[in-house]
Amino acid sequence: MWIEVGRVIGAYGVKGWLRVASYTAAPEAVLSYRPWRFRRANGVVETPALLEARGHGKGFVVHLAGCDDRDCAEAWAGSAIEVPPEALPALGVGEYYWGQLVGLTVETVEGVPLGVVARLMETGANDVLVIQGERERLVPYIADVVRRVELDHRRLVVDWDPEF
Repeated sequence: MWIEVGRVIGAYGVKGWLRVASYTAAPEAVLSYRPWRFRRANGVVETPALLEARGHGKGFVVHLAGCDDRDCAEAWAGSAIEVPPEALPALGVGEYYWGQLVGLTVETVEGVPLGVVARLMETGANDVLVIQGERERLVPYIADVVRRVELDHRRLVVDWDPEF
């Protein structure tokens, strides 16, 4: 399972460069993790060569092989940037990369399905799971709420009132 470490947020300039947002704790680290692959919005995975990359403002810009104009760059917008788990630093027991949690099904400790982790948000106080189901739920990612993360079963179990 590859882990999402960033996303293409749009085109930069007219020569095919892409603006990239990093999801890594140290944002510049995204440039050192390799290999990259891109998952387009339609699910298609591509692995174009990364020709150049550099910091720009609060994010980064990158230039991919074969992408030499703005139209091409705009077509990459929304693509997830993924790396294999072995490209990332090892985590301690009970620690997970956000990209490992995205897509997990979520259920309560009583077995009530709540939906799927669509993304996570950093709020300052604690991280928040954004769960998409019959409606969107915002659930704090804290030990009192998140009881089990079962990556092998693609499931996350929470102590949460399904009516909330």
